Amino acid sequence: MEIKKPFVIGGGIMGAGIGQLCAQKGFDVFVTDVSDDVINKAKDKIAKGLQRRIEKGKITQKDMDSVLSRISWSTDMDLARESDFVIEAVYEDIDLKKDIFKSLDAICSPETILVTNTTALSVSEIASVTQRPDKVIGMHFFNPAVIMKLVEIIRGDDTSDATVETAKAFAEVLGKVPVVTFKEAPAGIVSRVLASLLNEAATVYADGIASAEDIDEAMKLGAGHPIGPLALIDMIGLDIHLAKMETLYGKLKDERYRPPEIIKQMVGEGKLGRKTGEGFYKY
Repeated sequence: MEIKKPFVIGGGIMGAGIGQLCAQKGFDVFVTDVSDDVINKAKDKIAKGLQRRIEKGKITQKDMDSVLSRISWSTDMDLARESDFVIEAVYEDIDLKKDIFKSLDAICSPETILVTNTTALSVSEIASVTQRPDKVIGMHFFNPAVIMKLVEIIRGDDTSDATVETAKAFAEVLGKVPVVTFKEAPAGIVSRVLASLLNEAATVYADGIASAEDIDEAMKLGAGHPIGPLALIDMIGLDIHLAKMETLYGKLKDERYRPPEIIKQMVGEGKLGRKTGEGFYKY
């Protein structure tokens, strides 16, 4: 199945990034959100990012105008009825995602593939509210979506091989390298392997063993990581990391995934990382 009309639900960092990626690869794409404010911020962020690329000589003004012209914005999710491939990229809340997928199932053609950009939630549980569980699949894009090469493709219990192949092919058309899980896997591969490392880095910091800067420098120079774990949590968002850990711990009951108290405390204080200007670092 060749994808011709991608549709993105969610105008936040991930949704806007996926929409921009689709446009850069020549697709006409809709990006929707319930909030005009979110949409306006997303438009501005994409435009500023493209302008910086012009200033660096990587693209021309014509390239920028072409990308922006291929992205349509709306608060009307019903427009998804014309799409053959819908990507949901909203906050990691299982009830919210299930509500969206239930609505999409009624709106979209029976042939439309429904994708959730989730890192820790159950694809099968999300698919259970639809009449097409064979056409529901997880595609975990990494932030920033326009740059990061990896896409994890995560099956639900009933996801068909044809759906997997279509999602894999679409990821490749977008210039990504897809990896596919053999079965449903909470948090996929990367987030699950990273989870305990990020938690331990936060615990080392909370225990007063070293500064955030030195913890990150040690992991970059000693383990070859391109970014330190605490800076990575700031980039992901402490609230997003907390939500992942709560989901993983709830599903697996493994102490490695119990959210550290320091993460809960910082989220409670509104220190969510880069997006709020302060996390383990100030921005």
